Amino acid sequence: MLLASFVTILVGAALSTPASAAPAPASAATGTAGCGKIHPFPDITQYRGLTSSGRDRSYSIHLPANYSDTTPYATVLGFHGSSSVGLFFEVDTKLSEERFSGNKIMVYPNGVGGAWAGANYSEVSVDEDLQFVTDLLADVRANYCVDDSRIYATGMSIGGGFVNTIACSSTAGSAFAAFAPASGSFYTDSDQTHSSCAPARTPLPVLEIHGGSDASVHYNGGAGEGGSEPDIATWLGWWAQRNGCGDGDGGKKVEDSFGGDVHHMTWTCGGVEGVLQHWKVDDMGHCWASTEINFSQIAAGEGPTHIQASQIIMEFFDQFTKP
Repeated sequence: MLLASFVTILVGAALSTPASAAPAPASAATGTAGCGKIHPFPDITQYRGLTSSGRDRSYSIHLPANYSDTTPYATVLGFHGSSSVGLFFEVDTKLSEERFSGNKIMVYPNGVGGAWAGANYSEVSVDEDLQFVTDLLADVRANYCVDDSRIYATGMSIGGGFVNTIACSSTAGSAFAAFAPASGSFYTDSDQTHSSCAPARTPLPVLEIHGGSDASVHYNGGAGEGGSEPDIATWLGWWAQRNGCGDGDGGKKVEDSFGGDVHHMTWTCGGVEGVLQHWKVDDMGHCWASTEINFSQIAAGEGPTHIQASQIIMEFFDQFTKP
């Protein structure tokens, strides 16, 4: 895919544009075993390796500029798309920049063969990649000061699809407070497989962003690059049912903007307002939604769009902690 060709360019860009400083958050949360361990180079992305299921795996991690080893931090895992790496996702989304994550730890896992489990081209099983998530979180908790009640996951394309796979896992998904896939290819939550989704709890906060003109992961579903994909409206209906939002459009509100090109849908589920949300941009293709040009937009042959996914997602995460 075109995205892979940008990785070399991104390495230089990532190293030359560190995020600006931000105040560390005040928190009364109980931190993990990594609290008290000093890290001398915050605000510079670091790379770590671990062994999971007998395989060498890796991830990168970015600490806020004013990281304190005594302050438990919200932690966000960001899963890249296919034929890519965590570095590309970090630079494309700008999620490590202070304006989006000045009070959060950002973690960017790397998939095997540049992908995640669930597609017919994936090189590892769903169980193996879910175990990697569990092992990765154990490594992060052991080495960094993490607020265990504020762990989140986002991702794009097959990375977004894998975020949904985690959300549908009663074991791996139990560690997370909320999920936000973008342009998700939901191979493991399709017409044929959705009944096997078993969230760790309900209601479970989920937000999805998708382009109505996505030519890779079609909004109306069908045959995708790695298998069958659901119609997004149908997929949202499954999450509405899982979250107890009522039958049909029960508890659903829709707000249109930008001349009817952007549609923001919210549901009240289990008495929790906005626990399920969706943003549809009619004229957007397969890219990370941003008001500023980014590499995934260039790869999709388009420019900036009306909404800033990185801001929307971080503000969504800020609303929820794990009970």
